Amino acid sequence: MSSPIIGITFGNTTSSIAYVNPKDDVDVIANPDGERSIPSVLSYVGSDEYHGGQALQQLIRNPKNTIINFRDFIGLPFDQADISKCAGGAPAVEVDGKVGFVISRGDKDETISVDEVVARHLRRLKLAAEDYIGSKVSEVVLTVPTSFTAEQKDALKAAASKAGLKIIQFINEPSAALLAHIEQFPFDNDVNVVVADFGGTRSDAAVIAVRNGIFTILATKHDTNLGGDNLDNELIEYFAKDFEKKTKCNPRKNAKSMAKLRASASVTKKTLSNATSSTISVDSLADGFDYHTSINRMRYELVTNKVFSQFSAFIDDVIAKAELDPLDISAVLLSGGVAFTPKLTTNLEFMFPESVQILGPASKQATNQPNELSASGAALQARLASEYDASELADALQPVVVNTPHLPKAIGLVGSQGEFYPVLLPETSYPVQKKVTLKQAQGDLLISVYEGEHHVVERTVEPTEKDQKPEEDDDNEEWSDSEDDEPELIREKLYTLSTKLMDLGLKGVTKGVEIVFNINKDGVLRVSARDLQSGQVVKGEL
Repeated sequence: MSSPIIGITFGNTTSSIAYVNPKDDVDVIANPDGERSIPSVLSYVGSDEYHGGQALQQLIRNPKNTIINFRDFIGLPFDQADISKCAGGAPAVEVDGKVGFVISRGDKDETISVDEVVARHLRRLKLAAEDYIGSKVSEVVLTVPTSFTAEQKDALKAAASKAGLKIIQFINEPSAALLAHIEQFPFDNDVNVVVADFGGTRSDAAVIAVRNGIFTILATKHDTNLGGDNLDNELIEYFAKDFEKKTKCNPRKNAKSMAKLRASASVTKKTLSNATSSTISVDSLADGFDYHTSINRMRYELVTNKVFSQFSAFIDDVIAKAELDPLDISAVLLSGGVAFTPKLTTNLEFMFPESVQILGPASKQATNQPNELSASGAALQARLASEYDASELADALQPVVVNTPHLPKAIGLVGSQGEFYPVLLPETSYPVQKKVTLKQAQGDLLISVYEGEHHVVERTVEPTEKDQKPEEDDDNEEWSDSEDDEPELIREKLYTLSTKLMDLGLKGVTKGVEIVFNINKDGVLRVSARDLQSGQVVKGEL
């Protein structure tokens, strides 16, 4: 390719740009204002156009000319668009059956279609990438939610083309985030991962089975009314009540006052992700009264507890939709701006068994910038696309119907006590090959291959009795915590043997055995066992 292909995540709240530099590292690109998470906002003052953080600042003093939360409107009929999402900015109107915005440009009003707004936003991102890279950029891999329709993708392509960008491939946001994570922290085994993206105005989650490097999306869930703005709303109400209590003045009656509170709430939320307390100061919030207060992280978590419970329930729902149990999940990968909040990680740690990794900013096995994961994944996909010439890339990106078969049940071996050891997990796509080496195996071996089905068993463990202590005074007895000890409920995932597939026999094994499972594209299972000492091989087929 003559010019680099960049990756872009275009979100309702923020956007990010990334590309793989000549040293093969992923760079997340900042705009001229130094922002790597670039607010998806455009604002107009007379003939001047502001973008990103500069535009976002206009929401307080120039809201009617500031366009926000427009991404999800692309390609949708006006009657299907939730225009309440942009109620705090420029008013949304119907333009040729689709969403548009009315802004004031000096002495006259201008109506801009959402397609044009998207084109202007992407053009700004393109210019920021070119300034950083030092060369022209014309091609992009763009992330989209899994809920985006073909019509929305076509509208995105048209808007990008108007901005001078050719979208060579769309990549689902959860797949892009997981790709970026695995590039830095690969999993040791086949896993089921929940990718949860909590953005500003919406939440998206997907359960992805990773088998031999192949991603299979088992279930997705979307909520366009759940996101970081819900946390802001709870803080705004808390501040409004506090201000009203102190001044007997209701700031909710004034749009500018509420815009000031929203800006302060957003800053407070971000501050409390890293610090234990935050102070806000708003000059002339309402009726000439200034507002100064502080809030600590504990109070913040109490105020917003209901929203964090909704985030946890959202993840629980997508797992249930995939017909899995939390015990089937190996990791939860958090992306989006809300992922910075420690309370989210804490809630999930209580929700899942200890064996499940919660991959957020506090985890050693996760990036410190979860809001940049999707863009990084898009850049990695762009690097792969750049390895093709024009004709090869055109052929590779032709629409095809993919129906990769997957295993409905686990396939594995039976231990000496009749226990099942899975080798190929459910949802493994085939053709596939996997090797298992049993170095301690000796003697005459009967290798039994079975299908296995898993189920969850719950058992109660009674608390251990505490050592008897000398008699204590009555005053101390009331502080005893012995009555607080409750039985512990433990949930375990167990396998039961299902269908027997084959038996293989080896005699006189002394130094272990290597077993190879192979399933071809037609679903034919072949298993071979090789004596590591003699090289003797036995085979079975089903």
